[in-house]
Amino acid sequence: MRDNTTGSRLAGMGREELLALPAAVDLDRALGLGRGKGYELAKRGEYPCKVLRLGKAYRVVTADLLNLLGLAA
Repeated sequence: MRDNTTGSRLAGMGREELLALPAAVDLDRALGLGRGKGYELAKRGEYPCKVLRLGKAYRVVTADLLNLLGLAA
């Protein structure tokens, strides 16, 4: 896992934009791990922050993601 968001889709977002995210974001948008790796980790319960399964889709809880990135509100 990366220790920063370089290469992820969140990398270009500023602090204000990150804090304005909805309560949960798409798994493949969260850390830039790639869809396959992200889903694999989520299915094994090894994703580095809380993941919700909604039907076939996975969502990452934004508060946990911000905490992981050191940007907790």
